[in-house]
Amino acid sequence: MKTKKQKKSSAFEKFATHVSKAAGSTTAFIGAFLIVVVWAVSGPIFDYSETWQLVINTGTTIITFLMVFLIQKAQNKDSLAIQLKLNELVASNEYSSNSLVDIESMTEEEMIIVQKYYHKLSELAKKDESIRNSHSIAEASEQHERKDKNRTKLRTRNITKK
Repeated sequence: MKTKKQKKSSAFEKFATHVSKAAGSTTAFIGAFLIVVVWAVSGPIFDYSETWQLVINTGTTIITFLMVFLIQKAQNKDSLAIQLKLNELVASNEYSSNSLVDIESMTEEEMIIVQKYYHKLSELAKKDESIRNSHSIAEASEQHERKDKNRTKLRTRNITKK
């Protein structure tokens, strides 16, 4: 059973989503552009007065102020949905590192450590003979060492055969 607070939140979420989608539309841009054109054309009529300037400044400031919060609300929801989808993909793949499922709650320092692992993984992948090979963070070094040992054995065999 939903409480009133949940219903208000849901209504605000719907409102924020609709407004942010509408604000990003061609129609909204054309409307805003036309308002600016009408304002600019009316300049000589109002003798470019301070009131004339104040109208556009006040209007744009209020709209910008409110839009920041509406768009941020909609973007937070979209971001959470993307994170949940990515978490599902990571969790469902048996070869992926489950430590990444909740990475958004890590500190920036912890994320930098993970980034270093991926950099190392990238370097190991560049050394691979095929770009089709992939590794998880947990297995990258181990697989690379195994490949290096196999390559060394093959080189040794080739040298002894000659």
